[in-house]
Amino acid sequence: QVQLVESGGGLVQAGGSLRLSCAASGSIFRINAMDWYRQAPGKQRELVASITPGGNTNYANSVKGRFTISRDNAKNTVYLQMNSLKPEDTAVYYCRANLNANLYWGQGTQVTVSS
Repeated sequence: QVQLVESGGGLVQAGGSLRLSCAASGSIFRINAMDWYRQAPGKQRELVASITPGGNTNYANSVKGRFTISRDNAKNTVYLQMNSLKPEDTAVYYCRANLNANLYWGQGTQVTVSS
């Protein structure tokens, strides 16, 4: 069974940092793009960052310069390094990956930034 498991969320003060991880497991023979999304209470889920197998990245304007997405293809894992966190970054963060030509979502991890 293919699945994505996230870790690394938590509570942090404004200006602090967190690193999220998302590991894909199961019978995987191909991983394409891997993404991080987030959903704040009362808001739609939005794309935060994405990365291709070759390492090309794309970021939402709101996180450019503060967040960095990376991946370890040998470990089937994608990371999101979040620096200079702001209260408005508070949300449930989800990873999404194109695995074996199908889209899968992780279960989500809560990130809370206090002011």
